Amino acid sequence: MSDGAPLLLDTHVWIWMVNGTSDRIGRAARARLEKASTHYALRVSVLSTWEVAMLEARGRLTLALDCRDWVARGLGAPGVVLEELTPEIAVESTRLPEADALRDPVDRMLVATARQRELTLVTADAAVLAYAKGGRLRVLDARR
Repeated sequence: MSDGAPLLLDTHVWIWMVNGTSDRIGRAARARLEKASTHYALRVSVLSTWEVAMLEARGRLTLALDCRDWVARGLGAPGVVLEELTPEIAVESTRLPEADALRDPVDRMLVATARQRELTLVTADAAVLAYAKGGRLRVLDARR
C-alpha cells in the first residue's frame, strides 16, 4: 500500500472524523489521514452521505447538526473530495471475488469503489478487513 495513495473513508471513520471522535482512530491511521488531508487525498463516497442520513433518520445516529448541514460540513472538511457512484462501481459491487462475507450492500459498494478507483479503504470493519486479506483490496486498519 502506497503511503501517498488517496484514502477512501468508510462511513464510520468519516463520522468519527466529523464528530471530533478521532480518538477512536489509531495513531498510525490518524497520521495517514492527516497527511492525506493536506493533499486533497481523502475520499468520501456519496453512499456514505446516504448511510449517514439513513442512520440518523432511523435514530441509530445522533448528529449535533441538521443532517444536511452535517453532511455539508463533512464534505467541506480539509482534503475531502466526494467520490461518485458510477455504473461501473455498481456492477463491480455485484461481482467482487469471494465477497460472500460482505453482506452489507454499502460495504460492497465501498469496496468496489476502492477497487475501481485504486484507493485505500480506511475502515475498522472486521468483515472488510478480513476480505482485504489475500490482496483483494488495499486497506488501512483505522484502529492502528
